[in-house]
Amino acid sequence: MATFVGFAVLVTALIHLYLWKRLVRDTTRPGRWRKAGGVAALLLALLVPATMVGTRNGSYWLAWPGYLWLALMFYLLVLLLVLEVPVAVTKLVLRRRERPATGAVGEPAPVPAGGGGWADTTATGHVAEPGATGPTATSPVALAEPPAAPVEAGSTEPPAGGDSGPRDGRDPAGDRPDHDPSRRLLLARGAAIFAGLTAAGVTGYGVRTAMGPPRLDRVRIPLAKLPRGMDGLRIATVSDIHLGPLRGRAHTERIVAMINRLDADLVAVVGDLVDGSVAELGTAAEPLRDLRSRYGSFFVTGNHEYYSGVEEWVREVDRLGLRVLQNERQEIRARGGVLDLAGVNDVTAAGTGLAAPADYAAALGDRDPSRPVVLLAHQPVAAQEAAKFGVDLQLSGHTHGGQMVPFNLLVKLQQPVVSGLGEVDGTKVYVTNGAGFWGPPVRVGAPPQVTLVELRAP
Repeated sequence: MATFVGFAVLVTALIHLYLWKRLVRDTTRPGRWRKAGGVAALLLALLVPATMVGTRNGSYWLAWPGYLWLALMFYLLVLLLVLEVPVAVTKLVLRRRERPATGAVGEPAPVPAGGGGWADTTATGHVAEPGATGPTATSPVALAEPPAAPVEAGSTEPPAGGDSGPRDGRDPAGDRPDHDPSRRLLLARGAAIFAGLTAAGVTGYGVRTAMGPPRLDRVRIPLAKLPRGMDGLRIATVSDIHLGPLRGRAHTERIVAMINRLDADLVAVVGDLVDGSVAELGTAAEPLRDLRSRYGSFFVTGNHEYYSGVEEWVREVDRLGLRVLQNERQEIRARGGVLDLAGVNDVTAAGTGLAAPADYAAALGDRDPSRPVVLLAHQPVAAQEAAKFGVDLQLSGHTHGGQMVPFNLLVKLQQPVVSGLGEVDGTKVYVTNGAGFWGPPVRVGAPPQVTLVELRAP
């Protein structure tokens, strides 16, 4: 944990250093505005770890400013990194346009020879005398600038054949750099304004989406072993409700009302219900007792339960009327058929000492292989083990669908399915986006979701 915290602090510091350079140092001249920007960057850098620690210890007033800045910081970073290439190309073009033209080597300059006539200088610095032949045809002379042609009084024209510019590639006015600093400043300010306005707009849209009602998605999933009589069995699936500093009882009530309107056969809550203790959030979770379904409501732990007192929450959820499947399964007899509904503890449990780790053999072993089995597992990656036991369908959450694009690209590096229906080693995996959010109250490209899964017989 100490290593993770140290790494997170280092990354946060480096990100804020980069933002300070692009948004403050590159856009201001030395002075009070640059100093003020530096102080602001430092305070915002400190706000991130303060929010992470403070909200865990009851300082909920930090949640809105801290998590909003975290989202805005993320999108500023992404946009400024994307702008690096076009900004660099523009700087290169400006530099080439501003660079003074260097003197070019022209035709040999004529110099006076003999009695005042003109002759051409040779490449070796000799002068060919008119009419001379043989070995004495040339004689060394010092190269010199041709005499200036007489200029009439009041004339501003340069002497004929002369070059008024320097021949060392430097600007006549002095040591001017190969670019215009004012243009570089204007370019940096333009990039900063564009990134700032875009990041603010995207974050605002994300807040509105995250704080709004979950979207209802319906998905039909065929199962080869499902009895004909169970065709159309419906499972209301929700995950990642994340009751906590920014979400309370009203959030739970809205989700429960939405699920009850579906009139589902089963309800599956697949982890990450809370971000806090029973003492803090017990009241917010109470509406779960009102969940309605024909054959029962079920719950499996997510990783956040292990950060929030998992034993207490298992007891509390059970008290509210949800059956907690801890490495076990339940027969569902409906419409003349039988389906096995299994659940495993989250993979986070391993090594915590708080609860038994995920045990697939206990949940899935020694069962009738002719029956279809649906597994509730918080993280999609559990399917890699579940597939070894012939699981027909796994219902999961955890990913939030990425929550904030393009973060979903990073999630894909860890989880085999990020959102929607996929397959892992022959096991179908459906991942719901979740009904809440973690950290920033922002969702971009992955709206909150409750899913009605309808099982279909072949």
